[in-house]
Amino acid sequence: MKILLAVDGSRYTERALAYLAEHDEWLDPRHTYTVFHAVAPVPHPGAAFKDLATVQSLYTEDAEIVLKPVKDFFDKLEIKAAFMHEVGTAGSKIAHMAKTHNFDLLIMGTHGHSALAGLVMGSVTTQVLSQCSTPVLLIR
Repeated sequence: MKILLAVDGSRYTERALAYLAEHDEWLDPRHTYTVFHAVAPVPHPGAAFKDLATVQSLYTEDAEIVLKPVKDFFDKLEIKAAFMHEVGTAGSKIAHMAKTHNFDLLIMGTHGHSALAGLVMGSVTTQVLSQCSTPVLLIR
């Protein structure tokens, strides 16, 4: 199975990793993993004071901070995974990644807002579910 694991460095990412560790069937070597992080773009006024190379460096640093613990997790379990990041709105980037790379499953953490609160707040989970046709396993 081709699995996309969307991470953001929050405690919900930690919970998703704990869930994987507790369920051996998800760590089967027949699965392939891609770990993805959507880096929030720097607001235009903030970017105006930095050159493009500096802004790109900030994006890369942000991604490395989020992806390193996940990489350590997979390395410890001796499971190969690809690691990717893109700059943009998380919900749209995750859904686009799942669709364009033909993943069989998307695994991501979610926070405990009700469906109504998620809709009002525009949560990443709500955005992904509305834009993604890939099956999604949400970890609370």
